[in-house]
Amino acid sequence: MGKIKNFKIYKKALIIVDMVNGFVREGVLHDDKISNIIPRQIELIKENKMEGALIIFIKDTHDENSVEFERFGGTKHCIKKTSEAELVNELKEFEYDNDTISIEKNSTSFMEAEKFRKVIDEASNIKEVDIVGCCTDICVVNGSMGLSNHFNEQNRDVKIKVHKDAIATYNEENRKEYVDAACLLMEQQGIQLVKKR
Repeated sequence: MGKIKNFKIYKKALIIVDMVNGFVREGVLHDDKISNIIPRQIELIKENKMEGALIIFIKDTHDENSVEFERFGGTKHCIKKTSEAELVNELKEFEYDNDTISIEKNSTSFMEAEKFRKVIDEASNIKEVDIVGCCTDICVVNGSMGLSNHFNEQNRDVKIKVHKDAIATYNEENRKEYVDAACLLMEQQGIQLVKKR
């Protein structure tokens, strides 16, 4: 599980979802405007590091023949071992810090990544999770809802907060109804939507 030997030491985690080049800088699904949330994400990374939190980078990473591509109109994206599957440069500098782990996923929910499930189960003392990233109405909502359900199934009392000033989606001005629906679903699930005042 990388250089972290004991996940039980962590009381808090920050999950950064899919801030990879394939959604922010290049490729068929990227949107340059998503980069606007990076400064707030860096603030949250630094704050969480000061608190001794576990930092988890989720990276959308697919094989050439991933089934997911057909579900999204045949849009090949974030192919393994390409620059699209790498973190954006601004966040890459944090990727190999202490208390940090990167996890690849092959679906729209980080909860379905076997490595993530193993980490979150081993980190059994976590009481609070912050979530940031993209895309609000796809990977952020799917992962957050799945994580909330996972904690409920295990009777783990963990507060989940999604930072509204650190999430975004592509073509957001034309996807407002999806973003609004995603936020409503997360709130209904007991996930707190917060932002810096």
